[in-house]
Amino acid sequence: MAKLVHVAEEVPIPEGVEVSIDGMKVTVRGPKGELTRDFSHARGIIIRVDEDEEGKKVVVEAYFANRRLKALVGTIASHIDNMITGVTKGYRYKLKIVFSHFPVTVKVQGDKVVIENFLGEKAPRIARIMPGVTVKVQKDDVIVEGIDIEAVGQTAANIELATKVKGKDRRVFVDGVYIYEKGVAE
Repeated sequence: MAKLVHVAEEVPIPEGVEVSIDGMKVTVRGPKGELTRDFSHARGIIIRVDEDEEGKKVVVEAYFANRRLKALVGTIASHIDNMITGVTKGYRYKLKIVFSHFPVTVKVQGDKVVIENFLGEKAPRIARIMPGVTVKVQKDDVIVEGIDIEAVGQTAANIELATKVKGKDRRVFVDGVYIYEKGVAE
């Protein structure tokens, strides 16, 4: 495949959101907080804030892009879009606590989620909460919220992985904590 002369993706900046770029470090400030991300690993990519009659926007572009560089432009634009959504609306993952025989107890202690009496085990199972993420336990649900989509997703994955059943038939032993909904908080 031939190289494309110019590849560009535009991410609109909504009202009340401020985007500042220092080299390859992008900082997004909004009503819910501030996110910073370093894209210095992406060689050959240019990130800039542009303003025209439609409003402000972040432009991610590359010149003489091969397949890899073209894909990287779209990926970085998506990351910046996720950062803007995070500081304006935030992200929420919902997990369901499922058990058939032994009643499972889920508690939040500091930066950890403690799952007790899982399959009748004496030792509690522990899942790490990533920085900047809040976890609430409501009856049979665990709600994970935050502004960084990656931290929220990783925390939900940590909770799900802590209750992974090994060496047993998954169709019979359905106990665990499972993600059933993910999306924006508002």
